[in-house]
Amino acid sequence: MTMLPEPAVATIGFDEVNLDAPFNANDAIVPMWKQRLRIFTHNKLAIASVGYLILITAACFIVPMLHHTNQTDQALALNAKWNAAPSWSHWLGIDGSGYDEMGRIFYGGEYSLTLGILAGMITIFVGTLYGMVAGFFGGVVDGAMMRLLDAFLSIPYLFLLITLITIYSRSTTFLIIIIGITGWWGNARIIRGDALLIRQLEYAQAATAMGASKWHIIRRHVFPNSISNIVTTGTFAVADAILALSALGFLGLGIQTPQTDWGTMLQNGTANISNGYWWQIYPLATIFILVIVAINYIGDAMRDAFEVRLLER
Repeated sequence: MTMLPEPAVATIGFDEVNLDAPFNANDAIVPMWKQRLRIFTHNKLAIASVGYLILITAACFIVPMLHHTNQTDQALALNAKWNAAPSWSHWLGIDGSGYDEMGRIFYGGEYSLTLGILAGMITIFVGTLYGMVAGFFGGVVDGAMMRLLDAFLSIPYLFLLITLITIYSRSTTFLIIIIGITGWWGNARIIRGDALLIRQLEYAQAATAMGASKWHIIRRHVFPNSISNIVTTGTFAVADAILALSALGFLGLGIQTPQTDWGTMLQNGTANISNGYWWQIYPLATIFILVIVAINYIGDAMRDAFEVRLLER
């Protein structure tokens, strides 16, 4: 009887793998949020910037409660000596209207930071939605939306703000809305570029072939994969909103008295700097510049933290 040869069986090299080896916890997959946090904390300037912003924001809301000064009734404030130099009773002196300068800085910071953050959030939302819809739908929709955006971009931004505020009002709510809905144009172009790229990738085309709706793909694929640019542009949008409010205040179109903002305070201080009243400009200018620089450093670090190429697979 002829014996048939045994069929060859492919081996997979179990002898090269030690199945009894204990599991090493260091080989576990690191969660995405931990990787992003590690990348962010590696940027020491960003960490210092976060600490500085927390300190200034807390001071703007806490110092006015601890350092009691009259910042709303000018008649009472004018009882003080005008343009007084820094002293033990007034650490940063008194401004040209009789207000305590240190109390005024933090009192104005409440409005500058709050309005800047709220206006920046409107900018992020509108710009992200507009850019994603234009980039993903493409074709006639994209063409029409981009031509409209080009028309907006052709209008000088500050001139548009001045015109709208002059025609309508300078209320706090209107300032938030008008800065928010006019500051998203650049953000929309960046997000549109992401959407144009993502819609051509294999997973987006596969989802389309499986019958997924365009809004589903935008929500499940375009938005998560654009988060790096969304976070980065959103961070810069807050800084731009604070700058826009300060520019309006410097031109005398900021928050109405008795409230104030940093731009209005800088404008008032420049009128007295030639007389040697340095305390009305330099302390506030230092705080203001460092706030803008800190936000930009945080934006750079956030961009790196959400960069997919820097994450482990």
